[in-house]
Amino acid sequence: MRPATPALPGRFPASSAEPSSRGRIRAEILIVLGLSLGASAVYSIVSLVNSLTRTAPLSSQTATLNGSLSSRPVFDLIYQFLAIFFDLVPVALVCFLLWSAARPHLARLGLDFRRPGRDILIALGLALVVGIPGIGVYVASRALGIGLTVSASPLDTYWWTVPILVLSALRAGLQEEVIVVGYLFDRLRDLGWKTWPIILVAAALRGSYHLYQGFGAFVGNFALGIIFGWMYTRYGRVLPLIIAHFIIDTAVFVGYPWAATTFPGVFGR
Repeated sequence: MRPATPALPGRFPASSAEPSSRGRIRAEILIVLGLSLGASAVYSIVSLVNSLTRTAPLSSQTATLNGSLSSRPVFDLIYQFLAIFFDLVPVALVCFLLWSAARPHLARLGLDFRRPGRDILIALGLALVVGIPGIGVYVASRALGIGLTVSASPLDTYWWTVPILVLSALRAGLQEEVIVVGYLFDRLRDLGWKTWPIILVAAALRGSYHLYQGFGAFVGNFALGIIFGWMYTRYGRVLPLIIAHFIIDTAVFVGYPWAATTFPGVFGR
């Protein structure tokens, strides 16, 4: 494995891949995506085709997030925790592949705690910028009949429900931002790709594994991917993106029951 080059704020690490190693990098990308969000994209596309070929319109169908995995509460908790744990294994693999012997060990990802205050402020700003318009995209897609009704947290209420939903939000933030932004940007840069093609391809991947929710989810997540990708190229740090993603998903997962009850015409069926 070649020596890691620390990322500097505002730019990618310099590419140092030899021509003979590019094939290995491509294979590595396919393996990592095949074990994680690339597989999710394939399943999501098949799910959308399944929804489109039904007689019922998309807007009357439901896409379920965080659904129950067992009718027995104890085993539901165990399955939920195991699903989150094993979804994070590809994240651990990516961190292993990009680990540097020098501190900070994950500098190529901008994943460290040297600037917590600044990272949190950027994350809060991002959460507001993309979170509120995201609700508008969801409402518009349902009104246009190109999006499914999303049931974000249909779990029964137990003592562990909220902690599991919070862990699920953390899982999503780590998995998507570390793999789709930090890892993929680094490896495509090693292959000689330019900045905007990387941003657009990563954004398209992000949108594709949300297609099971309908075309509106693709559009919204593609736009989010462009914003997050640009921010990463600007600041060279993935941690604010993880925090922003975590904030947005926590608000959606934990706040969904209240929103569905308060605004049934928007969030209900």
